[in-house]
Amino acid sequence: MKDLVLFMAKSLADHPEKVELEAKEEAGTLKLNLKLAEEDKGKIIGKKGRVIRAMRTLISFPAAKAGKKVLLDIE
Repeated sequence: MKDLVLFMAKSLADHPEKVELEAKEEAGTLKLNLKLAEEDKGKIIGKKGRVIRAMRTLISFPAAKAGKKVLLDIE
């Protein structure tokens, strides 16, 4: 799941070298914090949040299969 998020974020960003991902697991929930350049945040969020919502949907399928919950936030 982490690799998938990194791949999608780096593909969309203008500065893929600045994309970082922190992962913390607490009580069956995987919390992913995506850090990227300030000018790339708009591309990752998309109009009305459509891109980030699609990314969250894509990572929720493998998480559900593994019996976990995943939260994706942008910093």
